[in-house]
Amino acid sequence: MSKSHLVVLGAGPGGYSAAFHAADQGYKVTLVDASLNLGGVCLHSGCIPSKALLHIVGLLAETKQVKDRGIDFDDPRIDLKRLNKWKDEIISNFSGGLDLLCKQRGINYVTGRGVFVDSNTIKTSEGHSIRFDHCIIATGSRPVVPSQFSVSKAVIMDSTEALKLTSIPKKLLIVGGGYIGLEMGTVYSALGSSVTLVEIKDGLLPDVDRDLVRPLQNKLSSEFESIYLDTAVVSIRELGGLGYVTMASSKESKEEKFDRVLMSVGRRPNTDKIRLENTKVQLDSNGFVKVDFKGQTSDPAILAIGDISGEPMLAHKASYEARIAIDGLKGKKMTSSNTVIPAVVFTDPEIAWCGLTESEAKMKNLDFQVAKFPWRASGRAHTLGRTEGFTKLILQPDSKRVLGVGIVGYGAGELIAEGVLAINMGAKADDLSHCIHPHPTLSETIMESADVFLGTATHIYKRARK
Repeated sequence: MSKSHLVVLGAGPGGYSAAFHAADQGYKVTLVDASLNLGGVCLHSGCIPSKALLHIVGLLAETKQVKDRGIDFDDPRIDLKRLNKWKDEIISNFSGGLDLLCKQRGINYVTGRGVFVDSNTIKTSEGHSIRFDHCIIATGSRPVVPSQFSVSKAVIMDSTEALKLTSIPKKLLIVGGGYIGLEMGTVYSALGSSVTLVEIKDGLLPDVDRDLVRPLQNKLSSEFESIYLDTAVVSIRELGGLGYVTMASSKESKEEKFDRVLMSVGRRPNTDKIRLENTKVQLDSNGFVKVDFKGQTSDPAILAIGDISGEPMLAHKASYEARIAIDGLKGKKMTSSNTVIPAVVFTDPEIAWCGLTESEAKMKNLDFQVAKFPWRASGRAHTLGRTEGFTKLILQPDSKRVLGVGIVGYGAGELIAEGVLAINMGAKADDLSHCIHPHPTLSETIMESADVFLGTATHIYKRARK
């Protein structure tokens, strides 16, 4: 029996994960991408470079925090050239590793932009025509820059351009209070920019529980020049190499000038330039590919994963969907689509959550209880000087089952995986309470949140549940 030929269109986290997993399962795999190297947006202009820069920002913050503890450093001197060289080396090393893994698996990597000729054929911009039995689309997404702001790139930049870090603008406007805007605002503020942020909704990170956002918003209010909520950018005009931005709220309208404007108002799926009209694939009203929980589209030969298949647009979601898609093609039994997807905002403090949020529980009129452990009662948080955070559990009152976990504080992103495991395993408050956590660690706050629910907390006083 001949090997089934699988084409994967897009070599980001979802695409290369699908290609690697398929090759390991015995498929003949062709991986197609416009870039010379694997990794996609996440590696080259997203997750990895942004987290590298945020790490540096964290180090700068720590040098300031220890001044009142008897450790004093000279003011840092920032060399953008060396900083970018270090960042680019991280990308290059990781990319080289992926390229090697691709070769080791015998995957045919084709460079070029792929478009569909029909449901079983892809043609690349380099003139290659590739027939396949199945295709997985993993072409990702790109930043949205509203077309009405027709000023030069010398004024407006998107997240891709911002991560190149070619200069540090004296005055920077961030348009959008989502995770990209907040992370990049954190970076530029730490490197010396006077940052103003404008958000059209009434709070930062609008889809996240308000109590989780509050410690971050309080901190950014002192670090950023201004934060405007319930405010829209009406117009941007360019004069003398500067951006003159008109902002309007229900109370006032005003114009301010900035050296650069970073647009972080969302991302759109890359489904509009791959000729899906030549297939049976259907899109929704926002341009996302319609799929089932196995990634299957309305075209039997084509699957879709990652950003193009809908929210949340997260690399780890794409990588997970890649395995599910390949397992589905192999005929493995799929029993559930209720997968817990964690989310992390890598600001300072970090915010992380998984499962049911408090806001969702209220919206659905569910019977739930919140158990919250403040980090001011954590010995480890005190040793770090980071007591502003907290850990909370969303629980089903009768069964005591963990439905959701939310964490705000130092290293929240590293802690949230225990919450994912707890929810996926159907853990109850007793299970978390009876798991011995090392002391002193921040991980204890998950155990102690369960203790709060059970009325057995050691480090805070909470009446027992009746």
